[in-house]
Amino acid sequence: MGKENGEWILHGRTGPGQLRTPEELEARVEELGFLPLFENEIKGFSVEEHTDPADWWTDDEARDPWSWREQLARRGRVVYGKFFGGRAGFVSLDWFPRFANARRDGYDFDALWEEGKAKAKMKRIMDLFPGREELFSNEVRRLAGFGSQGEHGFEGTLTALQMLTYLVVRDFRSRLNKAGQPYGWHIAVLCTPEARWGYDAVTSAYSEEPADSREAIILHLRSCLPEAGETALRRLMK
Repeated sequence: MGKENGEWILHGRTGPGQLRTPEELEARVEELGFLPLFENEIKGFSVEEHTDPADWWTDDEARDPWSWREQLARRGRVVYGKFFGGRAGFVSLDWFPRFANARRDGYDFDALWEEGKAKAKMKRIMDLFPGREELFSNEVRRLAGFGSQGEHGFEGTLTALQMLTYLVVRDFRSRLNKAGQPYGWHIAVLCTPEARWGYDAVTSAYSEEPADSREAIILHLRSCLPEAGETALRRLMK
């Protein structure tokens, strides 16, 4: 997605190679292992570039890729979050353990904090999740003390925790009013991947050196994307 003449333009496609259903998207993620939502420096490596631009933001659950991301996050057969240069995308369950090992550099969050490698803003957010299956993003903001009268930098901190794979998006839902009725736009529902898929599954690559996990990912993507430049691949996956 780029800006042309002051307007945001989607760079998609129709015809052969077009993704037409959420099931086709899910299958593509499982095939490649990784797939950013929007166009990036690796040509053709995004949901945007394989969908019809006219279908986006139509609220048609069958055709709208913006809706598909909600559906796939909810199903939990692939992982969704801000994983690629601070922007959203998908990782398959098969590749997520190695991805987490590489991004975390082998550290659980508690160990990261104890080693002085995590910011206090991150810890205030992560401290909310033990004992909880999930939290709405607005609840995280409030409970962690962010907002106009509190700490700043909420969005950047949340993105950093997703980039490190400590948090993922498990759903998008409307908030509930005091009567228990949904209202407003759908917003992100966050959780730890361990709460969603289990600690053993998420950390199953911890026995591998993080650098080896990273190289395995690059080798795999190089085979899937032979036209991609090495530097671009490493920059997107670091």
